Amino acid sequence: MDIQVLGTLGVRIDGVSITPTAPKARRVLALLALHADQVVPVSALIEELWGEQPPRSARTTLQTYVLQLRELITAALEAGGKESVTAKDVLSTCPGGYQLNTGGGTSDVWEFERLAGLGYRAMDAGDHQRAARVLREALALWNGTPFADVEPGPQLEIEARRLQESRLCALDQRIEADLRLGRHRELLSELTVLVSKFRTHENLHGQFMVALQRSGRRSEALDVYRKLRTTLVRELGLEPSAALSRLQHSILLAGPDKAPAPLQPAASRLAPLAS
Repeated sequence: MDIQVLGTLGVRIDGVSITPTAPKARRVLALLALHADQVVPVSALIEELWGEQPPRSARTTLQTYVLQLRELITAALEAGGKESVTAKDVLSTCPGGYQLNTGGGTSDVWEFERLAGLGYRAMDAGDHQRAARVLREALALWNGTPFADVEPGPQLEIEARRLQESRLCALDQRIEADLRLGRHRELLSELTVLVSKFRTHENLHGQFMVALQRSGRRSEALDVYRKLRTTLVRELGLEPSAALSRLQHSILLAGPDKAPAPLQPAASRLAPLAS
């Protein structure tokens, strides 16, 4: 089984899609796919479909969606000539819930988390070349917003935010690795877009300031700080963090030809993630 949720939903058995077109059945599959090889409680699936006020027929209706998924799984298994495996083996009923079994298959979320972990460990070890490469591979797995073509319920909304936060952390570290490798000019266009999208994300603004300063654009680096401070005060009632203030001060003192010290990671104030 091949699972993709970092963008549009795609679940395939031997290349044959088992993704339904019905919105609620897609929602059920999305939650099962995200937690593949784990039991997803019936209560979580019901909450995903109907929120806090499910109908009395919720369990029966959920069983109908499971049957629809098993019909698609059966068709995929038959197309692949897997007569020894049944739909109930792939989508099994467990005490308290259901489990989508991958049979040793792949998931883009699993691969992203594996590569991101390798990248973070490379950063900790000071291997910025490897960190940048591995984190770039991890980020390349993303094809858009998680579950982009699924109408999410409360469970998927939470999971989508969690995944996007994980992506933003990986992106932050990949940019940091590139800065430490002297790729500041290459980062300018990317960071221009990112600070516009994440208007209160301090680390990204700090990285943009460093890249601009190292590219000989000191006044623009200071202007990035001024704009961020205005946004933070107006929208959140907060001043920039001590780390960002120190970076701004170091740029003021450094002069146009001296590169500032790298921004030390600090707790970021995040703008709402784009959906």
